[in-house]
Amino acid sequence: MHTNTTIHWFRQDLRLADNPALSAAAERGRVVPVFILDTNQISQANLGSASRWWLHYSLQSLNRSLKGALNVYQGDPLEILTNLVHRFDADAICWNRCYEPWSIERDCVIKSSLSRHAEVQSYNGSLLWEPWTISKQDGNPYKVFSAYYRKGCLAAPEPAEPLPAPLHIECIKDKANQLSLDELSLLPKIRWDKKLETRWQIGEQSAAQRLHQFVDHSMSTYKDTRDFPSGHTTSRLSPHLHFGEISARQIWTTSKQSGEDTNLDKFLSELVWREFSCYLLYHFADLPHNNFQNKFDRFPWRDNNDPKFQAWTKGQTGYPLVDAGMRELWNTGFMHNRVRMVAASFLVKNLMIHWRHGKDWFNDCLVDADLASNSASWQWVAGSGADAAPYFRIFNPTTQGQKFDPDGMYTRSHIPELSQLPNRYLFTPWQAPDTVLQDCGLKSGIDYPKPVVDLSVTRQRALAAFRQLNTQEARRA
Repeated sequence: MHTNTTIHWFRQDLRLADNPALSAAAERGRVVPVFILDTNQISQANLGSASRWWLHYSLQSLNRSLKGALNVYQGDPLEILTNLVHRFDADAICWNRCYEPWSIERDCVIKSSLSRHAEVQSYNGSLLWEPWTISKQDGNPYKVFSAYYRKGCLAAPEPAEPLPAPLHIECIKDKANQLSLDELSLLPKIRWDKKLETRWQIGEQSAAQRLHQFVDHSMSTYKDTRDFPSGHTTSRLSPHLHFGEISARQIWTTSKQSGEDTNLDKFLSELVWREFSCYLLYHFADLPHNNFQNKFDRFPWRDNNDPKFQAWTKGQTGYPLVDAGMRELWNTGFMHNRVRMVAASFLVKNLMIHWRHGKDWFNDCLVDADLASNSASWQWVAGSGADAAPYFRIFNPTTQGQKFDPDGMYTRSHIPELSQLPNRYLFTPWQAPDTVLQDCGLKSGIDYPKPVVDLSVTRQRALAAFRQLNTQEARRA
């Protein structure tokens, strides 16, 4: 009969199935399940408003799965865990690893300190391949995705099979702890988040359902339809994956059972883009703050005090696809990936506003905000990152809208004032004749703004700045 007591520290693994640390704890004996809102690192963790909202309900769901036994705390994790070890006479502590630089530093300190009192074990509960397991032949990290994926990941051992949820977890409730989930104050005081509640089902069970629904109904057309923002063409698993309501291994294994080929390969490569972002952040810790290519330190970025930045955040740029995406973000906590690229390109190239300001806005508004993915993706679009988009790739929101939202369903759903505008003018409403506008009940520049910039002029301005940057770099070489 087991008499051991193990503290399991939940972090970005808010689930029971395929949770290696939880399974190990349950196998040892009694478990004290713990979640700690780390007030020491709250600025570094930088939980955005939408992420805090999701986290509240994800913890609520996890607590139900644990039959009300989840213990929540806020404060210094080392202090809290040390106190729990002594009070419950715990002989082990376990957690699944996180890979943000500040998390790694914190966990090393905690492991070093607590190892004097109990056995401390960490596990891989988040990734298919941990960052230090993939490298080039010379030992250096990959900087190009295709090589990382094809030569690195696919040449490595296949990801392990997902673990089932423990059959039985003997949980211990800390009766001395009176802190409730509500007292973590993750929900906003002004309940703007009500608009998100109808959009999402949160928790481990909902994540599993979403995965199976995607595999059964959307996988077979994924490659051809994934870039079209209307309809259910993508998995929308990213927030579930970020908070660990589902694991990458569960997605990988279930998807491979679909029997697909081309569509499956495309979907799995998108899953591995998340891994690559984490890999880059692990090897290049300043990715969220500094240009990966330091030549971009000399790029003439503009600041976010530009009124055009505010127009961008509010979906009032006058370019319907950009505005539809920004309004989708504000109203749902999500934005389709194709539209994210268009909206980001518009900010950093047409408005020439620094990618960090876009990253910070997305971080606050996205339910799937992830430090690694958000940072790597913004640098990719800006051209300053690893394996970045070429400088001359400037997404045109007009042609992108015409190509990927040809019937206007997505754009009209988020910009209702344009709902009556004919397709011919939907992505160029400033070109619509007065008679057409009158028939639609639209007043140009009043009901919907005129463009804040000229696409052609700002494209040439951006290209000239990029060329000058490259010329300067060549001279310095």
